[in-house]
Amino acid sequence: MSYNYNKKLVPIAQKLRKNMTPEEKKVHYDILYRLPFPVKRQANIGNYIVDFFIPNKGVVIEIDGVQHKLPEHKKSDEARDNDLRKLGLTVYRYTNYEINTNFSGVFKDILKKLNVNFEELKPTKSQSKSVALNNRQTK
Repeated sequence: MSYNYNKKLVPIAQKLRKNMTPEEKKVHYDILYRLPFPVKRQANIGNYIVDFFIPNKGVVIEIDGVQHKLPEHKKSDEARDNDLRKLGLTVYRYTNYEINTNFSGVFKDILKKLNVNFEELKPTKSQSKSVALNNRQTK
């Protein structure tokens, strides 16, 4: 299913993709990049730019910094999540704090919610390089 998007947000989304936060990078490269289906970073949906969008699953994953604890951000996050739900999407939110202090728990939670087994994951880039190097050394 395709979703309408605000074309004016495209340059902002492109800039955000190039400047991901450390927590977004960690979630992307250590979890989402390894999934057996596509994940879009900083995707435009309606009038929003979501951190991660998994079209095959109808899932949005948001990584929240400390500013999201402020009352005005909480209210806008709720409205945003409701708008995305009206489009049939499920929104999962994780805080930077959770990612930095309980990454294993976040990792397991995302896999569980997406119904993915650990064995289905592609290796990380560093694991791929290590396997390739080992293969060259054994030949």
